[in-house]
Amino acid sequence: MKTRTRDQHLFDPGPKRILALDGGGVRGILTLQYLKRIEELLRKQAGNGSNFRLSQYFDLIGGTSTGSIIATGLALGWTVKKLETLYNELSEQVFQRSMWRRGILQAKFPRTPLMKALTEQFGDRTLGSDDLHTGLMIMTKRLDSGSPWPLMNNPKGRYFDPVEKKGRAMSNKDFLLRDIVRASTAAPHYFNPERLRIGKGAEGAFVDGGVSPHNNPALQLLLMATAEGFGLKWAAGADQLLLVSVGTGAQEIRLSANEVMDMSSAKVSIQALSSLMNDCDAMNQTILQWMSRSPTAWKIDREIGDLQGDVWGGRELFSYLRYNVVLDRDWLKKNLNVDLKSSEVKGLQEMDKPKNMGKLALLGATASHIQVQADHFPAHFNIA
Repeated sequence: MKTRTRDQHLFDPGPKRILALDGGGVRGILTLQYLKRIEELLRKQAGNGSNFRLSQYFDLIGGTSTGSIIATGLALGWTVKKLETLYNELSEQVFQRSMWRRGILQAKFPRTPLMKALTEQFGDRTLGSDDLHTGLMIMTKRLDSGSPWPLMNNPKGRYFDPVEKKGRAMSNKDFLLRDIVRASTAAPHYFNPERLRIGKGAEGAFVDGGVSPHNNPALQLLLMATAEGFGLKWAAGADQLLLVSVGTGAQEIRLSANEVMDMSSAKVSIQALSSLMNDCDAMNQTILQWMSRSPTAWKIDREIGDLQGDVWGGRELFSYLRYNVVLDRDWLKKNLNVDLKSSEVKGLQEMDKPKNMGKLALLGATASHIQVQADHFPAHFNIA
């Protein structure tokens, strides 16, 4: 498989491939097990041995929060093995508990360890760096304006290097990778917002991109790849566009009416926000399956099922693969034959517990070998 430049990935003709990576804190180690399996299968297809990288196959890689760390590493040409090693080290450094930090009056974790680690790994590289082998999108949320900010290294994008800036606005290409990844991972309660200079005398306050409809950034990436305003305008069609989306473990909310009614006002607010994020993920999944050909389609609900054969407009606009697990005891037993105690499953749902990473990695490895199949990546999407 030949190595291509960023611009060849973005602008050469032919079928295109997108990789979308969810947010989820330390549960990103689960994502890496799926990516390891995908890398293994594509390496065999390419016949390229140890030189193969996912950045050679995917034309656009994007992530939210913890997914943004992985996406950036992949776009820089790193192997999944390198990312897994980094991930274990990073999680231990970043999620160090302190008796003085409870996440109420101040963020649960300090900024310094994460920023130090990102600086060591990404250096002074910018979003416009030639070191990025392929398309990269980092999903952030600008909280002071209440607007999602997807930042991408597309040279045809309106804000990548705007002619009209004349010293007033900052080009997207000039953002340091370490800064925007830190912004994308600034989950409220866990980390303080990140302040970024966005122009001459102007700053923005950024938080985790998961505090938007795009904790799963797949729909946003599809929009950036195909909508005219973003400048790529990739062709639609199930044989022309492949979208691969990898999760960090979904959670199902199961409460009784009495449990909700007995909650404090503060707890109801937190529960409602969590529920809203689940709703956004479900809506993204529904829309993506409704528009695509999907051999991995998930059951949406009992009313519409998995939407197989029910395609909007009668035409499959892309091929779609969604890999994830549900962190629920019954689901894990039924679908993966993994039998865990309810207390163990509840622990795995936490986003800031490095001690769970071993179990999460094992769970991801098991799920990936069941869910990810070679025929999910047909020959017409191969790179010669």
